[in-house]
Amino acid sequence: MHSTAATASKAIIEIQPGARSAPTRSAQPVGGQRGERAVELCEGMIDIVAALFNVSGKELRRPGRTDQSITRVRQIAMYVSHVVLRLSMNEVGHGFGRDRTTVLHACHLIEDMRDDEDFDCLVARTERVALAAFRNRLGL
Repeated sequence: MHSTAATASKAIIEIQPGARSAPTRSAQPVGGQRGERAVELCEGMIDIVAALFNVSGKELRRPGRTDQSITRVRQIAMYVSHVVLRLSMNEVGHGFGRDRTTVLHACHLIEDMRDDEDFDCLVARTERVALAAFRNRLGL
């Protein structure tokens, strides 16, 4: 593993454990074609971060609390789904089986953690991969 990636991986595990909340469904359900699209995009995003960070997609999809390193990777995926894929927090929550407020927490946390240069590089790389993977789906 490249030393920068090793440092950044260490940052994922060690920086601010953050509060964890039990997953609940969104107060405003996301349904129909838009909800199906959100779930499809989030499923793809989960597969991408699972490959990028060498974690189990099954663990990322698991409801409830998970190990901190798995949680951080999921938070990155939620952040990128909201920022790059332009999904609402309700849609991201629906796609990840989490509440909108959990997505809000993840986005704020990841944004704050981007002050660390190595962590920012990881998130930026994830954003670039997601943009390349979903470019046609997003109409870009």
